[in-house]
Amino acid sequence: MPALDLIDRIAPTLEPDKPVVMHQNWHHLLFLHWEIRPEELQRLVPAGLTIDTFEGKAYVGLVPFTLTGVRPVLTPPLPWISNFHEINVRTYVHYRGRDPGIWFFSLDASSAIAVAAARASYKLPYFYSEMEFFAATDEAIPTIAFSAHRNDPRGPMPANATIRYRAMEGIVKRAVPGTLEHFLVERYILYSIDDNHRLHRARVHHQPYPLQRAEVLDIDETLIWAAGIRRSEGHPLRHYASEVKVTVYPLEKV
Repeated sequence: MPALDLIDRIAPTLEPDKPVVMHQNWHHLLFLHWEIRPEELQRLVPAGLTIDTFEGKAYVGLVPFTLTGVRPVLTPPLPWISNFHEINVRTYVHYRGRDPGIWFFSLDASSAIAVAAARASYKLPYFYSEMEFFAATDEAIPTIAFSAHRNDPRGPMPANATIRYRAMEGIVKRAVPGTLEHFLVERYILYSIDDNHRLHRARVHHQPYPLQRAEVLDIDETLIWAAGIRRSEGHPLRHYASEVKVTVYPLEKV
């Protein structure tokens, strides 16, 4: 019998009663996850955070996607600033048995402005990468090609990724609370630390992801290795979401 999960995983999914500071639209999200021993990940996260597990198992995730409409509240989007691509390496944590969220080992983005802004305002380990994103328009279910090449001396290298994938035909559905899918994708709290090693967190909100199964046609990546994690060469868990509209809330000290 799996251990009883006493962490409240529903409360973080509810819309916060706080001022919104930013709007974003996320598209073509691919969630890839590999199982990693919890103790291997625990040594890589700050004191105060505990690796979150599902039935005793921990995971590292690789998530490429593209963003549009990124803008502060009450500000119109600007195409040359508001649209870019991103890929992040992450795991899942909680704070003293509550507030389950994400710890990012790295976030690579194709916008130098976005990298600078996120580093300054949210204390996140963003790095600039040269990226390409292509979705075939001549297919009923588009094949998506995503590539990233880190070009930022602040981050460990080599850190690259080339991924080809497509959503699989079938039912689009929301993850059910209590399932592994919900544990992996429905995360609404991010944690970060500042230069003085003080812990912070921020909330985001969106409707539940419209999940589909995904087929990965090709993957070659060193981003997880650059984060100090050795994953298996086996097939990852794969989920895809077409898009969500996102609101972002202020950073606060934990």
